[in-house]
This record gives sequence, C-alpha cells and structure tokens, in this order.
Amino acid sequence: MTNPVRVFLVDDHTLLRSGLIMLLEKENGIEVVGEAENGQTAIQKVIEICPDVVFMDISLPDIDGIEVTRQICRACPSIRVIALTMFVEEQYLSQFLQAGGVGYVHKSAADRDLIIAIQTVMAGQIFLRPEGVQVIARQQQGSSSSGEIGPDVLSKREMQGLKLVAKGYTCREIGDQLSLSPRTVETYRERLTEKLELERRSDLVDYALRHRLLEEDVR
Repeated sequence: MTNPVRVFLVDDHTLLRSGLIMLLEKENGIEVVGEAENGQTAIQKVIEICPDVVFMDISLPDIDGIEVTRQICRACPSIRVIALTMFVEEQYLSQFLQAGGVGYVHKSAADRDLIIAIQTVMAGQIFLRPEGVQVIARQQQGSSSSGEIGPDVLSKREMQGLKLVAKGYTCREIGDQLSLSPRTVETYRERLTEKLELERRSDLVDYALRHRLLEEDVR
C-alpha cells in the first residue's frame, strides 16, 4: 500500500487553513500532518515533522514566506514547498523559486489546483501556471546576465535537456523523449548545474527564462 502524501499548511488565516484541510482530507492518499499561522512556528514544526509537501503563504505576520522557505529547504532539501498567494507578483515569485520553492497555487483557485499541485511536485516537476511563467519571463528579460555563463557552452543535447527540465518534465519523461535512461538524464541534469554554475533545479528554470530559451512557449 502506498504511503499517503504528508502535507503541512502555513497561513495566518484560520478559516483558509480550515477550508484547505477539509478539501485535502476528502482525497485518498493525502494526510495533513500539521499547520502553522506564522513563520517561526512553521520552521520549527516543519523541520521536526519533515512532511512531503508544504503550502506556504508568502505574507506572514513575523517572517516572510520566502525566508521561511529558504530555511526549510536548507534544513530539509527533500521537502517540496509550494507558495500560496493571492497575486502572481514579480518581486516574489522569482525569489520564492530561488529560495527552493517548487511552484505556486493561487488562493482563489486552490479548490482546482491544490491536488494537481501536489501530484505535480511529488512527480518531481515544478507547478507553474502559464501566467506564472510569463511573470518570471518578463522579469528576467529585463535583468542583466553579465558575468553569467551563457547557454552557448551547452551542446545540442544539453540544450534539449535544459529546456525539458525547465518545462517541468520528470527524468523518466525526458528520457522517453531523448531516448535516454532516467539515470543518464539525472547525470545530464547534474552536469548542467555544474556547467552553468547553478545549485538546484529551480535555478535551471530561472536560467532558461532569463536567457529566453522558452520564449516561444510563453508568448
């Protein structure tokens, strides 16, 4: 029997947390293992419980959700943190991904996206709606990439792999498209981060958008 996905909720609105818990508890294979109304409590509880997925409100009363995410991901890299937000804001979304987050759920669409987001990140993908990709792309198009290693150092196959990783495909799905084993794809991904001097998978997404490698997908 498959173990349930263990979910933790961080939001300062009690009614919202209660509604999300009711929604999640209707689903088989999902277990809500904790909740917190502020950043400090969230850090302590999440590190202690080590859930599979954390839904993180960006605006918290003590510590902002981006910093909470950064501390959680640093302490427990296996945890997948998804932002809960009312607005897809440029100044927050990119920072959240850089902190280790793996996507976002708009609070107004939580009933539609919550379960899909869990399934997506548990499959090793990043959960971003098209409007989120566009926000990051707009922000990165105006940023400077001076001193950064350019994509011209990548081979054709590495470039294909980078684009597929940035689009959120799993190692198995990328392997199917490139006729490679999942283990080989994982090696490619590690090589990409080393070659481009990046740290994590979310950095590859940020890099691809910053260099407009997926521009045709966000127009």
